Amino acid sequence: MISYVLKRLVYVVPIVFFVALVCFLLVHIAPGDPLVSILPPDASVALQEQLRTAYGFDRPLPVQFGLWIMKALGGDLGTSIATGRPVLTEVMRAVGNTLLLAGVAAFLGFLAGVALGLLAGYFRDTWVDRLATGLAIAGVSVPHYWLGMVLVIVFSVQLGWLPAVGAGSGSWRFTWDHIQYLVLPAATMAVIPMGIVTRTVRALVGDILNQDFVEALRAKGLGEGRIFAHVIKNAAPTAIAVMGLQLGYLMGGSILIETVFSWPGTGFLLNSAIFQRDLPLLQGTILVLALFFVFLNLLVDVAQAAIDPRIKRS
Repeated sequence: MISYVLKRLVYVVPIVFFVALVCFLLVHIAPGDPLVSILPPDASVALQEQLRTAYGFDRPLPVQFGLWIMKALGGDLGTSIATGRPVLTEVMRAVGNTLLLAGVAAFLGFLAGVALGLLAGYFRDTWVDRLATGLAIAGVSVPHYWLGMVLVIVFSVQLGWLPAVGAGSGSWRFTWDHIQYLVLPAATMAVIPMGIVTRTVRALVGDILNQDFVEALRAKGLGEGRIFAHVIKNAAPTAIAVMGLQLGYLMGGSILIETVFSWPGTGFLLNSAIFQRDLPLLQGTILVLALFFVFLNLLVDVAQAAIDPRIKRS
């Protein structure tokens, strides 16, 4: 197991370097001057050159990339052009909020998806299967930003039960004063993973129940409860892989949801950085999200290998 983990870590190194390179190039080839947001309209050429030198934009791109990587390895992602605060401070504060939102949404989506998928797989071609499949298709088909706006109209504007935007005042705590801000965005984000996990688990359970070993277990007289445990064990590696990918997508794809609900996470931060053309903040946020996704996949690989030894042997 240790050799397998070390081998996966070795594979991660070039992936991380390539991710950092792509992140740097994509941000720098975008049109526009990143200093426009802080320069006055009547700024002199001397002032423009002074600021360009201060932020390192006067150097060739390979040099800028090398310096950025060296600083990033030391935990320095630069300084935000718009706010003047360290990028790492801004990003980590936002990452904490997004992790909270994505974690709750993933828990709700995975719990509902596994339950619906198991029911649909066990009761195939019945009304239970059709209901679960219909909910799954609706979950992956409905645009989540549209669903978010509908939920705001119904539960915030019409009924007045929940706040529409924000995350509450002060540091976040697990009290109703703060949890109520989390309900609508988490429910909105949970819909897509719920649909994907439901369809995945349904297909896995249906395939496993048709395998010969299940018939052999029933022929030996095992109860449905123990057979269910065997089905779960065989479906777990693939289901965990799908869940891990969905958690990564929730972290990186939350920009629309966080913008709709003004949730102060990485998606909201990315949206602000894009419109303000804040290159250091944009680079730092994308890099942290990409690294999170890479290491999340690593954890999923290790978890799959721990559950299913055949993965290590292959």
